[in-house]
Amino acid sequence: MAHSSSSAIDNFDRKILNIVQASNRATSDYIADQVGLSPAAVQRRLKRMREHKVIRSDVSVVDPKALGYAMTFVVQVTLERERVDLMHNFKKEMKANRSVQQCYYVTGSSDFILIVTAADMAGYDTFTREAFFDNANIKSFQTNVVMDPVKVGLSVPIDEHAE
Repeated sequence: MAHSSSSAIDNFDRKILNIVQASNRATSDYIADQVGLSPAAVQRRLKRMREHKVIRSDVSVVDPKALGYAMTFVVQVTLERERVDLMHNFKKEMKANRSVQQCYYVTGSSDFILIVTAADMAGYDTFTREAFFDNANIKSFQTNVVMDPVKVGLSVPIDEHAE
């Protein structure tokens, strides 16, 4: 089963995925009760979906504010030149930068959209100096400060009745 194909994902898998997206601490017993399978069958299905990268990661979502990261920024970045090696380098730098929560290579007027977190404006200023001003391949960047994170998540909408 390729992770890009949902053909081998059945309705039981969809139900299991909806539960673990809401809480990866749900027990096999709880999931089994909810979906109508045995706990062992649930464990086998979860193992298979992890092995095939349908489930990419089991993480705890941490509140940034609880750790002093009170600000979130949506940043549009335009590169000077769209050479493959320079794009690769920028992607690599963003993946390695701990302040960058998400990085998307996009179509449109910008080359990349970043979601960046910082404790305050001074922290963001430090990030921009290190990530953008010290990089000759950055043509421009535009920052939007998040005033209210209305919805934040990575859950995928799963229709439990698709076969």
